[in-house]
Amino acid sequence: MIKYPYLEPNTTIGVTAPSSGLKTELHPWMHAATSRLKAQGYVVNCGETVWTEQKAKSAPAHIRATELNAMLTDDSTGLIFPPWGGELLIETLEHLNLEAIKPKWVLGYSDISVLLLAITLRTGIATAHGTNLVDLRGETDDETTAMWQSILTTKTGESIVQHSSAAYQKEWPETPSPTVFKLTEPTAWRSMSGAPVRMQGRLLGGCIDVIRHLIGTPFGDVRRFREQFISNEPIVWFLENCELNTVDLRRSLVQMKLAGWFKHCAGIMFGRSPANRPVDGYTAEDVYADVAAELQLPVIYDIDCGHVPPQLTLINGAYAEIEVANGSGTVRQTFRP
Repeated sequence: MIKYPYLEPNTTIGVTAPSSGLKTELHPWMHAATSRLKAQGYVVNCGETVWTEQKAKSAPAHIRATELNAMLTDDSTGLIFPPWGGELLIETLEHLNLEAIKPKWVLGYSDISVLLLAITLRTGIATAHGTNLVDLRGETDDETTAMWQSILTTKTGESIVQHSSAAYQKEWPETPSPTVFKLTEPTAWRSMSGAPVRMQGRLLGGCIDVIRHLIGTPFGDVRRFREQFISNEPIVWFLENCELNTVDLRRSLVQMKLAGWFKHCAGIMFGRSPANRPVDGYTAEDVYADVAAELQLPVIYDIDCGHVPPQLTLINGAYAEIEVANGSGTVRQTFRP
């Protein structure tokens, strides 16, 4: 059974940096973001790792893990919300005591998706793939991003629906914006077949650049997760690419297939990507076509997920029904135990 945390009003939000922290010149971003949370009634507890960054990490692995362990096991903390991703969260996993976790939400994306997927696979506790904390520093949030609170206050047994965004951000604005993002490009969710698509199953996923490194480790046992927590229900994978060119993306997907991650799979969703650099004419669409053909699965892409904002809040472990037609998409998540 999947265990779903619930975000209580006025709870304590623990902010820690298990991957990258913020250098001094970026501290105002964190102050702005935490001020917004406090204005909404939350208590915000920032750990020391948030304020430091050196050699591609906020602190040595054991220090990051100690701070994260304290928040994961603290009864008063209702949400752990890292400032953003980074590069080397995987260093902390061997130092974490995941079996001692108190059910609570962990929210983030990019390198944070290593932690999210590891927690859900090992413990059956649902985790939330969605916005970064620093992306909430604006005066207002766009409609898609703002859904994170509605999702995290959904109760076990209930359902909640999200829709594809109206527009996405092509590039980061040069000057600060009241909404942080500059959403200028029309959003279009696409299916590999070109026809309307419907898929349903338990959600799992994250940033493929980093979650692929869980394969073959104690933190990436998808088969055990299927058997122990979801009674072998089908899985819908959501994947997003931060930096991989197309052949590296293809290699990663083949590795996932060979590791058995796509067994009992009902479909795959790919987020928009700032990478996807073609190699010798081999495009991302070619990768998606190859995956769809060899796995005989529906594939949709350019969804609101990942490093090209805005993005949905997708719950690892939740039961989802996804429909895509005419460029628009709907995701209904049900917090089925």
